[in-house]
Amino acid sequence: MGQLAGKTVLITGASRGIGAATARLLADEGAHLLVNYRDKAKRAEKVVADVEERGATGTAVQADITDAAQVDAMLAGVERLDVLVLNASGGLEKDVDADYALRLNRDAQVDLATKALTYMPRGGRIVYVTSHQAHFYGTYEETLAVYAPVARSKHAGGEALQALVPTFAEHGVDFVTVSGDMIEGTITATLLERAQPGAIEHRREAAGSLLTVEEFAAHVADAATADLETGAVILAGGPGQWGDQVTRNQ
Repeated sequence: MGQLAGKTVLITGASRGIGAATARLLADEGAHLLVNYRDKAKRAEKVVADVEERGATGTAVQADITDAAQVDAMLAGVERLDVLVLNASGGLEKDVDADYALRLNRDAQVDLATKALTYMPRGGRIVYVTSHQAHFYGTYEETLAVYAPVARSKHAGGEALQALVPTFAEHGVDFVTVSGDMIEGTITATLLERAQPGAIEHRREAAGSLLTVEEFAAHVADAATADLETGAVILAGGPGQWGDQVTRNQ
């Protein structure tokens, strides 16, 4: 029996990439996985099948988290939520309006986290997944120009969620951030490379090496169960001071 046996975990944006890999790892801990997706139902069902092959249970749950009504409908089907992994993000897509990144990476994260508290018992945990370029935005971490709007909005999301830590604490829910360098094989890396050819190699050279999806997902999965103080920040990948560390938000 794993650490999450009998517990329910909701992962946003879990039909592919880091979210899907995290779901598979948490299945090994015995969790019931709620695999959130926006519009890729078949991909989400495949993740559920993978979860079930590992001996756990799962359900694909549709919701565009920028749509409050869809979020409400998704949560209405939840009886209890022990872990919420805020993995969904975006802003590099074509044909999205100028405010989309901020609505998704800040407003939607706050809305879902706040609403989820109603379903979370004391001892629950919220995990926010971000990037070094976002987490350190405006300080000393290099930010690719094409990624700047996403970095700004995800940084704003992290700050807004961190400001809610006292509210989370009142409900007995911990909040942990997992930040990673550019991850090989993600849709974000693919879109960055398409918009700015050479971006992946540039970051690889700067960092020495890049984590794979599975390697970064292992950090996210660990954050769901590890003995960490609320407000902890796991720094995964990257050179020097960013490599596989745990820090505390001040």
